[in-house]
Amino acid sequence: MGTRLEGKVAVVTGGCSGIGLATVRRFAEEGAKVVIGDLDDANGERIAEEVGGAYVHCDVTSKEEVDALFATAKEKFGSVDIAFNNAGISPPEDDSILDTDLDAWRKVQEVNLTSVYLCCKAAIPYMLEQGKGSIINTASFVAVMGAATSQISYSASKGGVLSMSRELGVQFARQGVRVNALCPGPVNTPLLRELFAKDEERAARRLVHVPMGRFGEPEEMANAVLFLASDESSFITANTFLVDGGISGAYVTPL
Repeated sequence: MGTRLEGKVAVVTGGCSGIGLATVRRFAEEGAKVVIGDLDDANGERIAEEVGGAYVHCDVTSKEEVDALFATAKEKFGSVDIAFNNAGISPPEDDSILDTDLDAWRKVQEVNLTSVYLCCKAAIPYMLEQGKGSIINTASFVAVMGAATSQISYSASKGGVLSMSRELGVQFARQGVRVNALCPGPVNTPLLRELFAKDEERAARRLVHVPMGRFGEPEEMANAVLFLASDESSFITANTFLVDGGISGAYVTPL
């Protein structure tokens, strides 16, 4: 058991799988009390019990449910020190702009971008009252470069998350609230496995651009989130924190 987050309370959305789950466990290992917001009622309570935290059923597109999530953290554990706004989707119907219809576009924007707006709007007042806090919003490497495989609404939503994170990081810096955007490269999560299992060629096209020659692991992303959440990153805000195996820095990759 570490102490890097000792005495801190963290809220994690999308905390029942992938990067979110790895982060929940990593936060708890470092001493945080973690409140998980997710729709996975079958596993949420079990995971919360495992880490000594709490689970709240939360549709991140609902302002009322998001507000209730952060209120639970405050009421149950006494503060809101960290918000990892991580919930997101990447459905197969989000494809080329030529093939993605308006309903698919709007669904992805609601879950990936509007939810981050709602979570930041809920978390920041608690942090301002405390005079401190760290928000980490999950963007993506596709927020800073064009994707090899088009997911038009996903890419646009993550660009929005990155831009919003920068603005909030600048706006609230002198009030002790830090806001950063985590920009993962392709990560070995259930979401990615499901997407690429259906299309091996698409997976190969994505992987060939990663200089390290592999997908990242959720635990590697969780370590980056831990750094941004902790006081070790106290002079970092409004930052584009790329954890992408070198993909954003590569013009060509070695064979």
